[in-house]
Amino acid sequence: MPWLEWHKRDEDLKATAKTPYRLLQPNQSLSYGDEDAPNMLIQGDNLEALKALLPYYAGQVKCIFIDPPYNTKSAFEHYDDNLEHAKWLSMMYPRMVLLRELLSEDGSIWITLDDNEAHYFKVMCDEVFGRGNFIANVLWQKVFSPKNSARHFSVDHDHLFVYAKVAETWRPNHLERSAKQAATYKNPDDDPRGPWTSGDLSARNFYGAGTYPITTPSGRTISGPPNGMYWRVSREKFDEMDKDGRIWWGANGSNTPRIKRFLSEVKQGVVPQTMWMNADVGNTQEAKKEVVALFGSENFMTPKPERLMARVIEVASQPGDLVLDSFLGSGTTAAVAHKMGRRWIGIEMGEHARTHCQPRLRKVVDGEQGGISEAVGWQGGGGFRFYQLGPRVFDDQGRINPEIRFEHLAAHIWFAETGTARSTRAMKSPLLGVHNGTAYYLLYNGILGDQSLAGGNMLTMKLLTELPKHDGPMVIYGEGTNLSNDRLRSLGIRFRKTPNDIRAR
Repeated sequence: MPWLEWHKRDEDLKATAKTPYRLLQPNQSLSYGDEDAPNMLIQGDNLEALKALLPYYAGQVKCIFIDPPYNTKSAFEHYDDNLEHAKWLSMMYPRMVLLRELLSEDGSIWITLDDNEAHYFKVMCDEVFGRGNFIANVLWQKVFSPKNSARHFSVDHDHLFVYAKVAETWRPNHLERSAKQAATYKNPDDDPRGPWTSGDLSARNFYGAGTYPITTPSGRTISGPPNGMYWRVSREKFDEMDKDGRIWWGANGSNTPRIKRFLSEVKQGVVPQTMWMNADVGNTQEAKKEVVALFGSENFMTPKPERLMARVIEVASQPGDLVLDSFLGSGTTAAVAHKMGRRWIGIEMGEHARTHCQPRLRKVVDGEQGGISEAVGWQGGGGFRFYQLGPRVFDDQGRINPEIRFEHLAAHIWFAETGTARSTRAMKSPLLGVHNGTAYYLLYNGILGDQSLAGGNMLTMKLLTELPKHDGPMVIYGEGTNLSNDRLRSLGIRFRKTPNDIRAR
């Protein structure tokens, strides 16, 4: 598969591995609402924040939406949106790699961009996600009316690229049928099966059994469909459908026949399309009005309307699923996800994580009635925890940071070994878990209650008898062991020394 080249590409391919693991430290004073709420608002560089999330959320995010800087040479207050092209790609590549790791197997990612970088970005994402996992390029009509002052064209749309983690198994949710769409179904003949609409009975492609004359109820003979086409069903099937009242001949019984499709028999939802009109999902003018209503001024040049985010979340997730936005901006994704009953994680880098995102989400918890609130019946509730990036898990010499607690190191080791996430609420035990038949243990900070110098962190035969039993291979992390390599092998143990053998996956 062809790939995109840019300056320092080789360095960027290694950027995720070089990004340090940091702790996520809660800030109780900026958290709000239900203390047990799973929602997270994180302030800090999103590359490091995404790396910090991996041990806990790898493979668990159902829907990712990002609205990154467009690289338009505009003077953004909160972002450096004047990056040279290669630098922009350098910024995006490692972030996309981490976002892919966070996606669940049935998850999808949605990225909105304009023409400045969209097509380069598409080639780069084909490499990261696999070209076969590209789903669609949705076009969002972002403006309410054309710009007559445009030098060449009035740019009326943004791109919304959609990738699945696994395209073969990913399926979008169908959209609720609108009143306008439902209105196309009528019942002029009082059919007891209810409202229906009619469909064409002809087909362009050759169909051997589709060439036969038809006589209408009024007595008119129709030799076949117009323009050399064919009937799409055989004569036998046609007669069966006509007998069942599924053919519409027109009010006077002499029209070319059409198939009746009943509203009661079609799928309840509508397949999402790739053209999203502003009348259905909002536009930038609507988004700015929402921001002004919340903050009293336009603090963001390209906010997204809540209706647009609601469409993405409706198509890509179910209530209770986890939604992530690592370029949270004004907080729209988190606000809409919260109102729609999804769990969410939002990451913002600057001070406005405190001054804009946190106040907005606090208002949502309190029952704020802007945006989609009325449409989804939002009355408030829930909560979120505010986090900041803390110290590194390892220092420059590879030593474990003394501030690291057992549960944080346990989550890091579990992820490094298995590639799966471990909850920080997991039971505090030296046995981290069993994966593919192998048990993983961590001896750290006196987890077994032995507070003597290195006593609880050294693997000895006495300590081994105190560990939770496992009938199978074991991997044990500790500061050291007095067991020989032969003895370890005979016991089915692979011993890894902390911190030397802890991998920064």
